[in-house]
Amino acid sequence: MSLDLVLPVLWFGVIGFGVLMYVLLDGFVLGLGILAPFAEDGAQLDHMMNTAAPIWDGNETWLVLGGAGLLAAFPPAYALLLSTLYLPVLMMLIALIFRGVAFEFRFKATRGKPFWGAAFSVGSIVVAFSQGVILGALVEGLPRDAGPGFASAFAWFSPFSMMTGVALVFGYALLGAGWLVLKTEGSLHRLARTMTRPLVLVVVAFMGLVSAWLPFLDSRIMARWFEGGNFWWLAPVPLLALWNAWALWRAAAAEGRDWHPFVLTMSFFGLGFAGLVLGMWPNIIPPDMSIWDAASPSSSLVFLGVGIVILLPAILGYTWWSYSVFRGKIEADSGYHSH
Repeated sequence: MSLDLVLPVLWFGVIGFGVLMYVLLDGFVLGLGILAPFAEDGAQLDHMMNTAAPIWDGNETWLVLGGAGLLAAFPPAYALLLSTLYLPVLMMLIALIFRGVAFEFRFKATRGKPFWGAAFSVGSIVVAFSQGVILGALVEGLPRDAGPGFASAFAWFSPFSMMTGVALVFGYALLGAGWLVLKTEGSLHRLARTMTRPLVLVVVAFMGLVSAWLPFLDSRIMARWFEGGNFWWLAPVPLLALWNAWALWRAAAAEGRDWHPFVLTMSFFGLGFAGLVLGMWPNIIPPDMSIWDAASPSSSLVFLGVGIVILLPAILGYTWWSYSVFRGKIEADSGYHSH
């Protein structure tokens, strides 16, 4: 097999891994912001935010890796994605900054704490919704020949992308609830347990709705599943997702084993991501831009690969170290920003 065939596949894997890691790791922090309005008081919101305070900054490294990798390895895909989805991407970036400022300022504020708490929540919801809209528009397919103008600027707007935007808000809320079950005790732990089961129902319902909608999209993203007997070897993915949903439903109500809801939610996201990639393959942007169409020259991919061989283990090592140092339950009176 030639490098021209293999290298784009490897880089597609690296970018996909970076995006999945971002969704899983920053997703639960966004979930904390989405769940912030349910905190009983300011002290409980302090407790929620303190569970993520030591590690949340590093999570966005994965978003940078995915975006920079796409630019370097697949420039035509990056150009099409950014030009067509300029508005939701801009909305996401502004909300990420807004959320980050609110997260830091709330710990320093005295009279303005409620405002910054609300800002943290609004920023998190807008980020999650924007990412869901981007995902929905990508799944629907981006036309390569869309020129500049009002119509192309809003090509991402559709009932499907609005639905996936709302779905991802609930998905991140479920990740946040699972994280709180894992990291807290007492009243906040009980609140997170109470919210987990309803969120499981909503997320599974959205997953079913998305799956039912996919065959009717012009991008034909589900066609691969039913071509040439593919369904029989791809079937374990939806079957595992169904089993995962059932196990998550049970874990949400079972006391003890506090790590189960969070890990099962992460695996549910992972299975959904795997199903999406299998449906899109070999396209990087549906309906017809393949990874080989969009790839940089092999010499560029080799050069970039030298950097990623050094960078990726460093990011993985830092992530593992930071999470291991701050493992275990976070007490209500803990505060990493208060000193």
